[in-house]
Amino acid sequence: MKKERIAEVSRQTKETDVSVRLNLDGKGSSQISTGIHFFDHMLILLAKHGFFDLEVKCKGDLEVDGHHTVEDVGITLGEAFNQALGTKEGIARYGMAYVPMDETLGRAVVDFSGRPFLVCNVTFSSENIGGLNTELVEEFFRPLAVHGKMNLHIEVLYGKNSHHMAEAMFKAVGRALCLAATKHPRVEGIPSTKGIL
Repeated sequence: MKKERIAEVSRQTKETDVSVRLNLDGKGSSQISTGIHFFDHMLILLAKHGFFDLEVKCKGDLEVDGHHTVEDVGITLGEAFNQALGTKEGIARYGMAYVPMDETLGRAVVDFSGRPFLVCNVTFSSENIGGLNTELVEEFFRPLAVHGKMNLHIEVLYGKNSHHMAEAMFKAVGRALCLAATKHPRVEGIPSTKGIL
């Protein structure tokens, strides 16, 4: 019988109340509500192109700004990935994706190595996209990488439109996460010479 790779994680602070449900072996469906509509749109794309089912609910102190909401969703989703992967037995471990979005080309590479690190080589052309400060895009991916215990490298190789750039990033990360988390038929046990990830 196939073991379900599902995680439910909640995080409550004085700044946010976040709940996440993640199914790594889903079909890309999502129910997202963070109070920042453009961020919701990006998380929907992440799930759709990562082929995982995702539910995110967040009530944050948006009267301050979006920082705490975006960061805490990243933390909670990262923890959900780490939990859902379990021992990581049988996974491909590495994933890479290039995603074009009109004039933009995004690239994401992930390794579920257990050693968290983020490289985000992106310079946006505008400060805001639909109510989301573009600085917060990296502030989402950093805790996702740290709490998901993954090595994550994201680049926009070229592009002009900030909306297209963010979209290419989230789609590419979703696809790379999918490939890395997929059970590989030729992988036996933990995919590491150390025997642990």
